[in-house]
Amino acid sequence: MVKSFNSLFGKSHKGIGIELAPERVNIVQLRKQRQGLKIEALASVTVPEGLISDGQINDPGGVAELIQQALADSKIKASRVATGVPGRDSVVRLIPVPAELDDKELRDMVLNHEASLYLPYPREEADVDYQKLNYFVDEDGIEKVQVLLVATRKEVTDTYISTFELAGLQIDVLEINSFALLRTIREQLRQLGPQEAAVLVDIEFDSSEIAIIVNGVPQFSRTIPIGTYQMQTALSRAMSLPTSRDMELLQGMIIVPTPMDDGKTGITEANPGMAAILRVANEITDELRRSIDFYLNQNENLEVAQILLAGPGGGLQGLDEFFTQRLSLPTTQIDPIAALSIGVDEEKYPTPQRSGLAIVLGLGMREV
Repeated sequence: MVKSFNSLFGKSHKGIGIELAPERVNIVQLRKQRQGLKIEALASVTVPEGLISDGQINDPGGVAELIQQALADSKIKASRVATGVPGRDSVVRLIPVPAELDDKELRDMVLNHEASLYLPYPREEADVDYQKLNYFVDEDGIEKVQVLLVATRKEVTDTYISTFELAGLQIDVLEINSFALLRTIREQLRQLGPQEAAVLVDIEFDSSEIAIIVNGVPQFSRTIPIGTYQMQTALSRAMSLPTSRDMELLQGMIIVPTPMDDGKTGITEANPGMAAILRVANEITDELRRSIDFYLNQNENLEVAQILLAGPGGGLQGLDEFFTQRLSLPTTQIDPIAALSIGVDEEKYPTPQRSGLAIVLGLGMREV
């Protein structure tokens, strides 16, 4: 059994990306063409409750069957693929190291010395990789190089590798989901200045990833245990409906940005379902505000220029206006298909559902 993978920063040549989420398995096959990228195939299958939770694969055999089903449904023939792991068990840090180190010395320092300083678990329990970024001169006049350190727990990567082996696949590239998402929106990020930060909010099924991005590089990230399932559950209870993992009811709502200071407005009193959604959305914005304040307090020369919403929850109708109102920051819902200039059938890929494709498209791009 293979117990390692090529690299958290590796590269292959097939356009197949597979995203494993608690509620779905997404698979895409991309192909390069003269105008850019084309979706050759895209499939999504529902994940039964319990197979994947809290970022962990609980049933590798069951998940492997779902991967095989999705490949069959989309008629994709694959042997090597790219996939990603959630950020909650991962560590991403920017660290400065002396510029005079040669490649071997740099590798030894980052992987064997620096990594131990930043990991919340023992070094031997982690898979670690790094990438050199830019050179700079520090306040003491010493030339250094910025290195992006990325690590995740071995038990997580081993479980992913085993799951894909059971599906008859080899992982060419295993990266953190947020990196795939950043690849999808990199053109949008390039429009920002060097002192302008973007805040990426990836609202997934049972959690949301918050990342502050400067010059296309994540500077700060955290996971909060609030996602679309919490919204859906609150909505179902308010409407006296059975709790469901299906987002259809939630996606049919249009979020109305109303004042939340007293918890009651004419709209929310008349619509308890909307009031329930707004309470959960307000929890997300409160956590987001804390994250932004924490980061800016340590980086006085930066300003937050924009909030970007992604993930299945990022495309909810009206959520961008709600965030703009609550945080007084311009907020944009990511449309990954438009961001990548991919021509598609509008009916086949409705706009509110596109936001949830940002990670899998980014994984497919890694392969082409």
